Amino acid sequence: MSQTNIKHYPCYINGEWLDSSVREIIEVENPVDNEVFATVTSCTKEDVQHALETSEKAQKPWELTPANTRAQHIYEIANKLKAEREHFAKLLVMEQGKTYPEALGEVDDTVTYMTYSAEAARRIQGAIFPAEAANKRLSIYKVPYGVTVGLCAFNYPLALIGRKVGPALATGNTMIIKPHELTPITASEFCRLVDESSLPKGVINMVSTKTADAASLLVESPITKLISLTGSTRAGRAMYRAAAENITGLILELGGKAPFIVCEDADIDKAVEAAVISRYANCGQVCICNEMVFVDEKIAEEFTEKVVKRTQQIKVGDPFDASVSMGPNVSTFGLDRVDDLVKQNIEQGAELLLGGGRPEGAYFEKGNWYTPTILGNVKGDGATVSQELFAPVMPIVSVGGFEEAVALANDREEGLSAYLYSNDYRVHQRAIDTMEVGTIFINQQIIGNIQGYHSGHKTSGIAGEDGIYGIDHYLQKRTIYLNYE
Repeated sequence: MSQTNIKHYPCYINGEWLDSSVREIIEVENPVDNEVFATVTSCTKEDVQHALETSEKAQKPWELTPANTRAQHIYEIANKLKAEREHFAKLLVMEQGKTYPEALGEVDDTVTYMTYSAEAARRIQGAIFPAEAANKRLSIYKVPYGVTVGLCAFNYPLALIGRKVGPALATGNTMIIKPHELTPITASEFCRLVDESSLPKGVINMVSTKTADAASLLVESPITKLISLTGSTRAGRAMYRAAAENITGLILELGGKAPFIVCEDADIDKAVEAAVISRYANCGQVCICNEMVFVDEKIAEEFTEKVVKRTQQIKVGDPFDASVSMGPNVSTFGLDRVDDLVKQNIEQGAELLLGGGRPEGAYFEKGNWYTPTILGNVKGDGATVSQELFAPVMPIVSVGGFEEAVALANDREEGLSAYLYSNDYRVHQRAIDTMEVGTIFINQQIIGNIQGYHSGHKTSGIAGEDGIYGIDHYLQKRTIYLNYE
């Protein structure tokens, strides 16, 4: 792509597109071929301070805006996004690498996140309790934090904006969006919709940056009252440290290592289909993906043969090709790390049953490609089991039964999600009682409902997103003792 065809996006602060020749730029590559197709401004520390101050200035008037009016602003942006569904889907394919159908689904999910939040704006509930004496009232109000920051991961660069911005605005907060440096384009285009809407200036700001001190200011500033991060456990720990000085509120959705447990009595064909869909969706780049299969040794051979056969049906290639079911990974670095883990695991005795490297052919000579990979004979402490993969690699571990599988899963520091295939209702109940995760999919492939709740246990995070509980995390409680004698 020639330099003249590369589009540039400035940062968006207080209703203005700010750019300058003195600012650095961030180049954005298409993961299909690693060609730069766009650039964004790398905001300075001064830019971030400007975003913080204008967000703070806009917050109180926004909080005092009636809830149904706030909702109308959110609906307006969501409707604009819906009208440009195909445009945003194409951008997602270009910057993130997911297939076009997956990208269309992400746009739809973003609209859902925002409309659900708009619907919730007029349903925020407080409480009234009996007072201890006559002529007294005791009530509890829910109020916004103030200025919030939304730190988005690269796997769903648009949906995560909707997931954070919707609840923040519905509850009377303002938000500064910081997209991941690998995927800032859809965020910039989203802010174009904001700019074209009637939303007051400063309610949504966006800063993209590759400068450490500028990014740190977002979370260390006393202006920031709440941080919502979707990212790695390592990033979550850094947030904890950065937020400590000002006791800043945190919503952390962090790394996961979801076990996919297949019991002896499971419907094997259904389990195979779910295991494949839940592993290779979005090229394995979903925090709640099937990261490791624990299958009962009595059915391990049959399950493994069938899962290999099913995975061989996955077609890798041009994400815009309707016959393709998996595109590239967003990051070369991520694939290099995973390829090293695969090789380590093979050296440890694992058997490469499928894939294990870059696809063959001239089309795949450039870009971040990796074939759907399956490893058999993997031990519970194997390299691909010990670390989060976030890539299209499925390690299969043979276990003695459900209890061993749960023990292996619970022994980990992460606790985001898990899958269980069994037709025994008693096993279902034991899983609910004993599995140390935020979400359990029982006889169910990967899915998410907006009215549910997405949260992690242990080092997979605190608080959470979606549903009434997710909305509530953007609100503080204020208790009122009223004497009207």
